[in-house]
Amino acid sequence: MEHADPQQRRLAAAAALALALDDEALLRACEVSTFIGGGPGGQHRNKTASAVRLVHLPTGVTVTATERRSQAQNRGTALERLRAALRALTHVRRPRRATRPSRGAKERRLDAKKRQGRKKAERRDGGW
Repeated sequence: MEHADPQQRRLAAAAALALALDDEALLRACEVSTFIGGGPGGQHRNKTASAVRLVHLPTGVTVTATERRSQAQNRGTALERLRAALRALTHVRRPRRATRPSRGAKERRLDAKKRQGRKKAERRDGGW
């Protein structure tokens, strides 16, 4: 089964090609930008541009990593996230096949409804 939309097919093909690349080649296919990440981490984090944003140009997927105070660690984390996002793009959902409930399932559902109805009827009658 393939993607229905030609745009989705193109993105899935580009994502599949990108997943086959090693980290350095994947980084070359991305626009890498660094910025100052906010949040906890003290003076060192607030002064250095250690946060990393990767934009994979062929697919337009954007990921960021700001957890660490080290730019190298954030770059590695961003690459892992990029690979996960590209894997999600290549995933093709299987079509849902309509099924009918079995006779036993119908009977169990009706029995549960009858039990619930009896319980409510007892409450109405002032069961005390």
